[in-house]
Amino acid sequence: MLSHRNLPQRQNLSRLQRIAIAPEQRQQQQIQLTPAQHHYLTRVLRLRTGDRFLVLESLGDRWLAELAGNCAQLLELAPAETELSTAVTLLAALPKGSGFEQVVQQATELGVTQIMPLMSDRTLLKPSPQKVERWRRIAQEAAEQSQRQQVPILTDPVTFEQGIATRQGWLCVTEPEAEHLWNCLQGELGAEIAIATGPEGGWTEAEVLQAVAAGWQPVSLGQRILRAVTAPIVGLSLVAARLELAQTAKRPET
Repeated sequence: MLSHRNLPQRQNLSRLQRIAIAPEQRQQQQIQLTPAQHHYLTRVLRLRTGDRFLVLESLGDRWLAELAGNCAQLLELAPAETELSTAVTLLAALPKGSGFEQVVQQATELGVTQIMPLMSDRTLLKPSPQKVERWRRIAQEAAEQSQRQQVPILTDPVTFEQGIATRQGWLCVTEPEAEHLWNCLQGELGAEIAIATGPEGGWTEAEVLQAVAAGWQPVSLGQRILRAVTAPIVGLSLVAARLELAQTAKRPET
């Protein structure tokens, strides 16, 4: 096994291709590549036996790996600081059409830990199991592209009632008089952050009341009405900015 001092320089690691694997693909220090992964590495990227790439595990570890036929050999952990310091869950009411694909892709790029699709009162989309699997593939591809250390968990769609019962957090509403999310993020943050964004037409009054009763705080994302595919990205951008600014402030000066 390689020692840490023999790892390529960090700037070289950043140029290596990344693939995400399922837990069952790993057998100790060896990875059994899927046909699609092997085709991508050897036919698309034209890697050969002995060439190296990065492997992302579901638990968040990142490994330097070496291609060995239909398999890959794990060489050494390759730590990176691409994850947010706090787990972030997005509960997003499903927009119409294919808009949720954009939400999944960009939420993954912004560092979300878990995505929970919500079936709210005004939700029109009724996703099939095949559609949900497509969303998971999009999350995996986005994690690889954005150099994430882990692929976010994308749950099966749940009802609004089920979603807000799993945790407490901030409910994004269209009322501008509500406290702005950025102001709320300036206080003490817990071990997990959760934000919920609504469908086209927004939450119903009954849903807002139900969420408040469950411990959720209504917040504003600004003076303008945002689309159902825009609100999650704005909310997550604010959360990511707050966490990364706090993390930077904690780093010792050199």
